Amino acid sequence: MSLSLMIALLALPFMGALLSTPTRGRGTDTLSILVSFATMVLSLIVVFQSHLQKLYLSLIELPWLPSTGKIFGFMIDPLSSLLLLVITIIGFVVVCYSANYLSSQNRDHATTNGKGRYSFWLFLFIGSMIGVVISPNLLQLFIFWELTSVCSWALISFYGKEKSVFAGYKALLMTHLGGLFFMVALVIQYVHTHSFSFESLNGLPGGLKTTVFILLLAAAWAKSAQIPFYTWLPDAMEAPTPISAYLHAAAMVKAGVYLVARVVVSTSDLSMVSGIIVAVMAIVTMLIGVFFFFFQDDLKKLLAYSTITHLAYILLGAGLGILGSAVGFTGGMLHIMCHAFAKALLFLSVGAIAYSTGVKSIKELSGLYSRMPLVSAAFFVGLLSVTGIPPFSCFWSKFFLLTGAISLGGLAGFFILVPFILEAIVAFAWFIRVGQNVFFGEVSEKAIIAKDPPFLMSATLIILMIFCVLAPLIALPIVHNIRIH
Repeated sequence: MSLSLMIALLALPFMGALLSTPTRGRGTDTLSILVSFATMVLSLIVVFQSHLQKLYLSLIELPWLPSTGKIFGFMIDPLSSLLLLVITIIGFVVVCYSANYLSSQNRDHATTNGKGRYSFWLFLFIGSMIGVVISPNLLQLFIFWELTSVCSWALISFYGKEKSVFAGYKALLMTHLGGLFFMVALVIQYVHTHSFSFESLNGLPGGLKTTVFILLLAAAWAKSAQIPFYTWLPDAMEAPTPISAYLHAAAMVKAGVYLVARVVVSTSDLSMVSGIIVAVMAIVTMLIGVFFFFFQDDLKKLLAYSTITHLAYILLGAGLGILGSAVGFTGGMLHIMCHAFAKALLFLSVGAIAYSTGVKSIKELSGLYSRMPLVSAAFFVGLLSVTGIPPFSCFWSKFFLLTGAISLGGLAGFFILVPFILEAIVAFAWFIRVGQNVFFGEVSEKAIIAKDPPFLMSATLIILMIFCVLAPLIALPIVHNIRIH
């Protein structure tokens, strides 16, 4: 793996951001699709060339900051490879979808200008997420981590309406609050180890190691919209739907679970207290998230609460790993990719509905199957996937998580297993109910004008449906190489 290849992978989205700013209309679409495709190809090359080994490339040491190693550089390993594929593949899909979505034909949000600004922030988002997952230490990761918050603020606020501006501001404040926890953890780490490397966390005394882990965990909770920081994510549905899809499937919220996973795989002998806190808070978040399903009429907000519960699945896997269940940890890591494609498919399906009908209200929609057969099929594939129905992707990750909970045994396994199964049953029942109401029955007034979306939007739905089946086959060989110390 060459240094020039890694630099190109990180630099290309930022170059795309700068180049797309002055462009207009179809010129923006063409440039954006080409740059996102090239970024995806580069990421595939990097992952294949790494052979799923851990590789470091160091660049810069800051002379005024004594350290045990160079500060800035690149790292690729199975965990970063997993996230890199999710970030760039879904990034490409979202860019293609946006080319048709941001148009004057969009009945939900007719857009006649602003594509250059939209592409600037989207590419900055993609580049920031790549930076997060290929950072070789916590300091560099923190820099890109904060940049993702700025990008999300700009994209959530894209339409410039009062609600969207407020939602963007709220997301920035709440995720930056998590960044403060992260910063305190960095200071403690450096004072005691004179290093920002992930592995240097092992040099902390036991009690201090737990403290730093909990600070980083709090940062991850804020980023991934977990209890008690969850309220910004449903409000963030004011963003354009392709941005919502990227935010939920591959971007900022996945940065939080990545941080926890990175610390878990890099740190040996994390305390049982740490594992219990992670697992208990994940279970609490799952139950609260699914409770809010019953009060949602907006399809996007329903999906937002679903994302909150599924991010809790991933954190539950991390907690199971700390508690000694390697199978449970495998399930959590597998869920990163399995959930990503399914949730992107659901969001983009809802985006297609809103594009054609102008509404996202569950009460105002019915009979869409006869008007939008492709979108209907896509929504149900995404629905069956996120609810864990075989042979779709999330069945396999949920299988590993359930197996991990059972393997713990005793009261711990029981108290994890029961609410996990309860959430899975309730989520499946509610999503089936919503799907039946929206897509079947008599065609509602709002649905009369509906039709399947333009070519690029339809093509992305087909691609994501395929990935909802293939995701476990792609992810499992990678995940089996992610090992806990």
